[in-house]
Amino acid sequence: MLRFATTNEGKLVEAREYLADVVGELAQFDYDYLEIQSDDLSEIAAHGAREAHEAAGEPVIVDDSGLFIDAIGGFPGPYSSYVDDTLGIERVSELARAEEDRRARFRAVVAYCDSDALETFEGVVPGEIVAPRGDGGFGYDPIFEHDGTTFAEMARAEKNALSHRGRALAKLADWLADEPARREERVS
Repeated sequence: MLRFATTNEGKLVEAREYLADVVGELAQFDYDYLEIQSDDLSEIAAHGAREAHEAAGEPVIVDDSGLFIDAIGGFPGPYSSYVDDTLGIERVSELARAEEDRRARFRAVVAYCDSDALETFEGVVPGEIVAPRGDGGFGYDPIFEHDGTTFAEMARAEKNALSHRGRALAKLADWLADEPARREERVS
């Protein structure tokens, strides 16, 4: 069994779609790990995974993600949740749309930790910042456009099929599928 340290049911559902074939059961681990402050998503996720693994005593995954806007130095990046809570997505959209270059990317890092390994897997989706559109999704989805459609305008299945978290989870699934062979090589 693998545990996902998250309180977000939507993330858990998405992770199960990618990992069910390789881990069997993916259980929610309702654990509030200390989220360190860093400009590096991998560092944040890895720290959380180590702490969650220590608390659970079982293999765990943790994710961290953010919206990175090119013209404003990657802002809000790993501070996306705080910026959403304090400025709101409309203000972030206004800041980005005041720039000629509106390119952005959603990035996610999923960290896996067990007693033998700590691994991170990154997923990225390119897009651009637009005025808010759409009623679905959450967070920055209404202002993030990918191939002409905001994430908030997409059905959940469509968004999950190309999401940054999904791309990171797919890499984790591939790694987990190969892990038994790696463990056997270490024993030999």
